[in-house]
Amino acid sequence: MANQSGDTFVMDVKKIREDARRHMSDGAVTQTYGADLNTVLKLLNDALATEIVCVLRYKRHHFMAKGINSEAVAAEFAAHAAEEQGHADSIAERIVQLGGEPDFAPDGLKTRAHSEYKEGENLTDMIRENLVAERIAIDTYREIIRYLGEKDVTTRRLFEEILAVEEEHADDMADLLVGRE
Repeated sequence: MANQSGDTFVMDVKKIREDARRHMSDGAVTQTYGADLNTVLKLLNDALATEIVCVLRYKRHHFMAKGINSEAVAAEFAAHAAEEQGHADSIAERIVQLGGEPDFAPDGLKTRAHSEYKEGENLTDMIRENLVAERIAIDTYREIIRYLGEKDVTTRRLFEEILAVEEEHADDMADLLVGRE
């Protein structure tokens, strides 16, 4: 089968079948996996730490929100915390699929997370801190997506999906700041 550029597509199904049987214990990581697995597992565990820190910050802000319009903002914080928890769960699942172990150890969260845990003194500070954290996640996840490219398409797609939600979160936080500055 040839395409317009004259390249011929050839696939050795027999070899693929043999490799699949020979390396069953490797799970989802096949011979054609193109990324450095240790690097990807580190990136995933660092992203897991980032998401957990975001969950904790949003949860604190949800409960500490006070003042005019605080109920609506607190509800937004709670919704974001739930979405960040979903991201953490998806990342942990991917780590296991790749044969790694998700690192939930609390003592290392602060050093592995891309974003920081900042409490904020008032509602506006809390919104600002969440916006900063979302912007950090956006930039770091874009870098990870660039690194993964075609080497690990599944992990790249996971980060692309998470990135889209992080961009929505940043937009939400920016909208909440309108008129507060």
